[in-house]
Amino acid sequence: MSTAPAVALEGRRVAVRVPATSANLGPGFDTLGLALSVYDELTVTALAEGELEVLVSGEGAGDVPRDASNLVVRSIAYAFEAMGRRMPGIRLEARNVIPHGRGLGSSGAAVVSGLLAAKGLLEGDVEFGAETLLRLATELEGHPDNVAPALFGGLTIAWVDEHGPQHKKLLVHRGVSPVVFVPEFTMSTSVARSLQPLQVPREDAVFNVSRSALLIAALMQSPELLLAATEDKLHQNYRAQAMPETDRLVRALREQGFAAVVSGAGPSVLVLADGPGRRLEAAALAEAVGDTLWEALMLAVDFKGGTVREYAEGST
Repeated sequence: MSTAPAVALEGRRVAVRVPATSANLGPGFDTLGLALSVYDELTVTALAEGELEVLVSGEGAGDVPRDASNLVVRSIAYAFEAMGRRMPGIRLEARNVIPHGRGLGSSGAAVVSGLLAAKGLLEGDVEFGAETLLRLATELEGHPDNVAPALFGGLTIAWVDEHGPQHKKLLVHRGVSPVVFVPEFTMSTSVARSLQPLQVPREDAVFNVSRSALLIAALMQSPELLLAATEDKLHQNYRAQAMPETDRLVRALREQGFAAVVSGAGPSVLVLADGPGRRLEAAALAEAVGDTLWEALMLAVDFKGGTVREYAEGST
């Protein structure tokens, strides 16, 4: 723990809002991510050093830790340590809406929430630039494909070079209309990753390179190409055995011309529809596939990413 003197923060209060994300988008494995209009919101109040209160409502309320192991709290602590500042006591009030364990970036959103809360609390003392936020988020999350869109919004391309994690934010064509089908069951990201081989055929790698390039064009200017652009040979087929219901829905939707992919590590299914009307058609089809109940979330692309603001003194 840092031995730097604690900044006088007691009583400072910040509000944070972070979107859900969908990573991979089919062929863009560990590279592409999209911010979606479902949000976790939290307020963080600085208390006397050593105090900790964690209040959680909504998604995961019965499972999320309420001690120092809470991911948001750990992320706040990580940021303070990285900036050479002693962490104050914390009251965390979290209102979770992003489904947990469904491939919509809930852990990435928690990490980003904590970092943005720390940024707000330290405003005026330490400045967090975009590069610093992405670096810290990637160190905590392990890879940048979910945290980049959660931080910056829109469609992001993320990569890592000798200088650390990098990103490029792109705007999405207004004709792209996302809908996410969320099941009751969950999927572990670590389990999903364990099902992939360490090596893949050269022709499969070339296939995905071509589709990833096409997907950028489809999302930015040519939504009519989304079906072809979301084809994948690197990860979805290998994970299908662990998510047969997800695989069945993806196949059924694609057979009817919908650009359906596994959202992140799954088990949710993302459809990038080329117009709002097509989303309703996809929802009707999902109701008829198998015995699984899918909650259809009709969403928009979030273009702002995570936001943080300090409460005015005396406000509620």
